[in-house]
Amino acid sequence: MMFQNRLAKVYRHLSRQAKRQKISCFRIYDHDLPEIPLCIEQYGERIYLAEYKTQFAMGDQEHDSWLRQCKTVINAVTGIPESEIYLRERKRKAGRLDQYEKINDEKLFFIVEEGGLRFRINLTDYLDTGLFLDHRITRSLIREDAKDKHVLNLFCYTGSFTVYAAAGGSTSSVSVDLSKTYLQWAEENMRINNLADQKKHRFVHADVKQFLNTLPQNFYDLVIMDPPTFSNSKRMNDFLDIQRDHAELINKTLQSMKTNGILYFSTNFSRFVLDTDNIKASQIKDITGHTTPFDFQRRLFRYCFKMIK
Repeated sequence: MMFQNRLAKVYRHLSRQAKRQKISCFRIYDHDLPEIPLCIEQYGERIYLAEYKTQFAMGDQEHDSWLRQCKTVINAVTGIPESEIYLRERKRKAGRLDQYEKINDEKLFFIVEEGGLRFRINLTDYLDTGLFLDHRITRSLIREDAKDKHVLNLFCYTGSFTVYAAAGGSTSSVSVDLSKTYLQWAEENMRINNLADQKKHRFVHADVKQFLNTLPQNFYDLVIMDPPTFSNSKRMNDFLDIQRDHAELINKTLQSMKTNGILYFSTNFSRFVLDTDNIKASQIKDITGHTTPFDFQRRLFRYCFKMIK
């Protein structure tokens, strides 16, 4: 079977690298074959299997049979039991537009480890698991930079960058997101790493576009901004279009930072073009290649920039 041959080849290669780097959570397959529109990620002893919604014409019975065959192949290749393969249907979109969308009410959480830290993941209830694997290297950079720094994490999602910053010795942090669910998740990630401290680490429920207007000037040393490509949530006063809005967002953020402060900006809008001429940073460096993990080589659809005020 073509799928089994392909999966066996890539898994043999990637699992060796993961073992060598002591990584337990990594992407195995992402729509490598047009006929098999799946994303497969390993989280410890479990598999997250996401089916991209495509135009393939299959009846329900045929589709169910096809999925069962795919799970059998995944089990044969990885050795992970089919009972530990969690299936989600998702749409391929430019950006993390649906990260707040809930699927069902099973509330099944697991703890995984990355970089010596622990994170809650959910393989059943949300379109994303709670830990974006493509930013594994970026998170390690944050930990390296965070010592004695005031940190701001914008569009913080489940707070993995905040956890890494706190583990790196940050003096303080403010994490901002529009979702109360993800802010609570972020706080729990801090707690399970014994890093929670309400006096040092604050979590703010707010629209980032509006929140930026309230920031003090010349305060933050290290900022992470990883926004969705587009958002028009009812909780926002305006909608967000990252291509249109990124220069304004970045410049407002830079105003809140100390001279020589570091801003990591990331987007997975595939057609993104950085408006370099209008961004008021003293240095801008494209670190997309440097922050691309081994399991995302040649199949990463996001950009990452390091900016110095």
